[in-house]
Amino acid sequence: MFKEFIQGLSITFKHLLPGHSTTVEYPAVKLKPSDRFRGLHRLVPAHDREKCVACYLCPTVCPAKCITVDSAENSKGEKYPRTYQIDLLRCIFCGYCVEACPVEALEMTGEYELANYTRADFTFTKERLLK
Repeated sequence: MFKEFIQGLSITFKHLLPGHSTTVEYPAVKLKPSDRFRGLHRLVPAHDREKCVACYLCPTVCPAKCITVDSAENSKGEKYPRTYQIDLLRCIFCGYCVEACPVEALEMTGEYELANYTRADFTFTKERLLK
């Protein structure tokens, strides 16, 4: 029993040595999230507008009901979203909206710094999602 106790303490002391830290000094050093990380949403731009065809699949599959889409048609008869809005205060970052999109017009980026000071800053409009 004493042998196991010494082995456990040796592992603990190894982690206390310089260079074996498991924490990161966050504001100065930022970690790169994995490729599968689901962060902030982004609308993918096409040549002259967004790729979205306003098919209403993303608000339909969203379990939190945080996506609002209002469609319109241009002079060529193509549908586009007149308004596209995501309320991040309701979003659970499940990624169903990205999976449901038939034209891959929506994606989730690796951005994880989402803190803001007002509630209005958490409502992402079409113009803000295209940036």
